[in-house]
Amino acid sequence: MATNDQHGENSPYFDGWKSYDKDPFHPTRNPHGVIQMGLAENQLSFDLVEEWIKKNPKASICTSEGIKLFRDIANFQDYHGLPEFRKGVARFMGKARGNRVSFDPERIVMAGGATGANETVMFCLADPGDAFLVPSPYYPAFLRDLRWRTGVQLIPITCKTSDNFQISIEALQQAYENAKGENVNVKGLILTNPSNPLGTTLDRETLRSIVSFTNSHNLHFVSDEIYAGTVFATPGFVSVAEILEAEKHFNRDLIHIVYSLSKDMGFPGFRVGIIYSYNDAVVSCARKMSSFSLVSSQTQHLLALMLSDDDFVDRFLAESSERLGKRHKLFTGGLEQLNIKCLKSNAGLFCWMDLRPLLKEPTFDAEMSLWRLIINDVKLNVSPGSSFECHEPGWFRVCFANMDDETVEIALSRIRRFVGKENPKTKQNDDGNDKAQKKTKQRSWQKNLQLSFSKRNTMYDENIMVALSPHSPIPRSPLVLARN
Repeated sequence: MATNDQHGENSPYFDGWKSYDKDPFHPTRNPHGVIQMGLAENQLSFDLVEEWIKKNPKASICTSEGIKLFRDIANFQDYHGLPEFRKGVARFMGKARGNRVSFDPERIVMAGGATGANETVMFCLADPGDAFLVPSPYYPAFLRDLRWRTGVQLIPITCKTSDNFQISIEALQQAYENAKGENVNVKGLILTNPSNPLGTTLDRETLRSIVSFTNSHNLHFVSDEIYAGTVFATPGFVSVAEILEAEKHFNRDLIHIVYSLSKDMGFPGFRVGIIYSYNDAVVSCARKMSSFSLVSSQTQHLLALMLSDDDFVDRFLAESSERLGKRHKLFTGGLEQLNIKCLKSNAGLFCWMDLRPLLKEPTFDAEMSLWRLIINDVKLNVSPGSSFECHEPGWFRVCFANMDDETVEIALSRIRRFVGKENPKTKQNDDGNDKAQKKTKQRSWQKNLQLSFSKRNTMYDENIMVALSPHSPIPRSPLVLARN
């Protein structure tokens, strides 16, 4: 199992990370390197956290103010977790959902990030060979998290561009019937809400309809809500917990929530994953399995104090939302100036970018060729839609919250140059310096792409695949990085 190829690493999604690892951008040390736009990290509000840490030295057992608790925290803690930690997480989950619903600390189960949480849920709910329905496009590493070690199958529910990729009950019904027709034992449905990679939220009626459908077919519903606190525009986020609060007749034993602090707080390195199930048996089983992926007691201690600070949490969530909204507007506005559109979104750390007009032809081969040009020529690591099981070529996920404003402008400058729309009188070079550039004729995208293919495509096909091969040495594996 450890050595087979079912992990999912051999995909363009991870290959892009490897390309970045080989040639990472730095504004002074490597200004022409690859800019990482394939990593869904929330780095826009770190200063607020750093400010809190400075004001609360007792939260760390590694300070003179907090060392009195060193021995207690350093000693063994059972897999239930520190009570104050579970209370803090439960309280934070409620605040991230606008305090419209509350959570029971006794149902909080720890896991090693949402990666570990999702896998644990699959182990608890399904046997090898069983299947879970999942709306596509979906997070590429679901193949690893949900399927690799559990033996569970994933059955895509096709979501269409014409519906803005929103899941429909008709598509859900069709996928379920097709699976049953092939004698596949469907155990449930899993989806991300807010969506990764779309950055959209499900409206209340759609979410209610999904719960009604899964309940009526005795299917488990796993709601991955790790982006709950990243909503920056209307409509707001509706948790499946709110549906259960409003309608008591639904079977709660079939409802489970996966959460983490990786996205809302920007703490992927803390590896704090959470399973919240309304099913007592699942809570019990998941807690036993959590022995393999506990959160360190020092991390629990720090977060227990931080998440219990209501003033800080309220300020953080409000400020983070505002900053994400500004960054989203900055980036998508820059793309719009280049006639590049994105799916309208209101949450998340990324955009679902529409590059269909830039394809040589409407095929996935053309999508991959365009992706290689973006990696090798533009030096941006963006993720092609095919790695998210998108049924239509030409869509790309691009992350915007893991860098500063200056790097965003450099990325936009590179895109501007690539599509041939940069004004030679005012353009800046890749390292952000305002150097005068020689005036060049503006070239249309189609001509530029055609020349690129005719003169250099063979070189790209050979060299880039060697460079991005999963068998080539890399400085550090992307697999140890945060779930994205």
